[in-house]
Amino acid sequence: MKRTILTIACLLAAVFAGAEEINRTASPDGKWEAFTDAHNDLYVRELASGETLRLTSDGSDLILNGYASWVYYEEIFGRPSMYRAFWWSPDSRSIAFYRFDNSKVQMFPIYSAEGKYGSLSQTRYPKAGDPNPECRIGIISLDNPGHTVWADFDYTQDQYFGTPFWGDDSRRLFVQRMPRVQQELDLFAVSAADGSLTSIYHEQYHTWVNWMEDMLFSPEGLIMVRDFETGWQQLYFLSYDGKTFKRLTDGPNWRVKLIGMDSAKGDIFFTAYRDSDVRACLYRLDRSGAIQALTNPAFSVSDVEFTPDWSAFSATLSTCNSPAVRRHFKTGRPNGRIEKKAAPQREDRPQWEIIRLTLEDGTSLPAKIAYPKDFDPSKKYPLVMEIYGGPNTAYVYDSWRRGPSRRDFWYYENGIIKVTADSRAAGHNGRADIDLVYRDVVSVPVKDFCQWGRYFQSLPYVDADRIGVEGFSFGGTMTAMLVMTHPEIFRCGIAGGGVYDWELYDTHYTERFMDTPQRNPEGYARARALNYVQQYDDSRSFLKLTHGTGDDNVHFQNTLQLIDALQKAGKQFELMIYPDGMHGYRGAQAEHDIAADAAFWSKHLLNVNN
Repeated sequence: MKRTILTIACLLAAVFAGAEEINRTASPDGKWEAFTDAHNDLYVRELASGETLRLTSDGSDLILNGYASWVYYEEIFGRPSMYRAFWWSPDSRSIAFYRFDNSKVQMFPIYSAEGKYGSLSQTRYPKAGDPNPECRIGIISLDNPGHTVWADFDYTQDQYFGTPFWGDDSRRLFVQRMPRVQQELDLFAVSAADGSLTSIYHEQYHTWVNWMEDMLFSPEGLIMVRDFETGWQQLYFLSYDGKTFKRLTDGPNWRVKLIGMDSAKGDIFFTAYRDSDVRACLYRLDRSGAIQALTNPAFSVSDVEFTPDWSAFSATLSTCNSPAVRRHFKTGRPNGRIEKKAAPQREDRPQWEIIRLTLEDGTSLPAKIAYPKDFDPSKKYPLVMEIYGGPNTAYVYDSWRRGPSRRDFWYYENGIIKVTADSRAAGHNGRADIDLVYRDVVSVPVKDFCQWGRYFQSLPYVDADRIGVEGFSFGGTMTAMLVMTHPEIFRCGIAGGGVYDWELYDTHYTERFMDTPQRNPEGYARARALNYVQQYDDSRSFLKLTHGTGDDNVHFQNTLQLIDALQKAGKQFELMIYPDGMHGYRGAQAEHDIAADAAFWSKHLLNVNN
């Protein structure tokens, strides 16, 4: 009787809803789906009967059940999550969810000029040093949908929770936790029955700790990827009671992604940048500890899919000049049959070459270079260097991805050498180089990009007085810094969507690398592009700024403050604003951006005035 009454109550509560069902996600057995609504409550629906159960009832503008607060969406769960903050158990009988309380998070206004009076949207966005959302972790059983089991954490602490992982038995939820100063990580097994915690793993590191992004489950314990011990990412075994912790690999593994495990044989499959820092390869780790490459390391691998018995797999192989080909392999055999041929490509297209720069300490950094059409090494050409520079974010890969862009073709057809270059912060040399940016995210990348610029100036076919630089987001930050501080190298640059004062960016990302503004004021001052405006010599180098006014990631506020500082200092620059544009331009704005950038390079590198 109690269950019947509860079901009726849930059904009545669900009539609400009108229409909007967000992040509809099927259960593993395909019998249910879960979703959140516009009021930030969590629901499940039995697909066969259409019966809908309301699992939470306190959702509001401030309380978010199963829908991520912005900083978790952007920095912890990632954009592919689409704000989803709930997870089905493997047996389809329970749902874990995060409940966010945004009460203490400051509201940030984003103005739109559309319409007669315009409009104002507001987002809860915690900037560096300011309060974060409070997060609670709940588990609800479909056998008792009116009761939430809360994980037994101390929610008064200033902390973050990472993406959780359900254990194969559906009895335990594995939850990662780190304090606000992100130098420690704990892994807890949370009982789905009563919310009790069992601490099974603790890690400390002197700069920052990274989240566990992948996890495999064996009968004896967990397989995880960590980077604290050797300076590279290694695979580890952790028993469920936390008493046995064992490293399974050695060597220069980076950007490791766990694919799966053949429990019968004990084989673990993963991709990694192991044989090359610019190409991913698929590997098998067997019970003896031997590692075997299952694809050709001369090609970059992606989109690996195994058969259920692990006897065969499909994968996409490519290089930056070899379009992606889908192949089918027998596990352990190096050559696979072609499943899907590469799409036809223009023969007359940019061709990339991977080049290397060796720094004074012996560090090797990669870049990609594409020469213009009908390249003649006896002539001198302008050069544009594309950069990013953010921690552990590489831009240089020997893979096809989407192939040459329209911008690449424009450089190719207009006599400009195109380069994509990485700094030590990108991660090609493991953790040691990334750690160099701790508490100062700009000084090392600026130094490295200047070394790249001087190297290109030394090449006989590069016009040393016609080198430009471009970047977006963190790359926009770097571009503005380089143009303002190093006119002897960079003649001009286009900075898009950049952070020009790190106190204006979000808590989790900024503080991971920089600590808080309160604890590291000197580092924030060094990394503040606004502080270098007076060094900018607009007679020797020229800066173009672009930004979308609707950017909810790097707020337009950054560019407005830089504009204000430049104007007050009497400095000239170019500006392109995209009304309501987001963090990356789309549609007509993207088309306009490509054409406007081409006009800028034509004027400043090709000496063509349109």
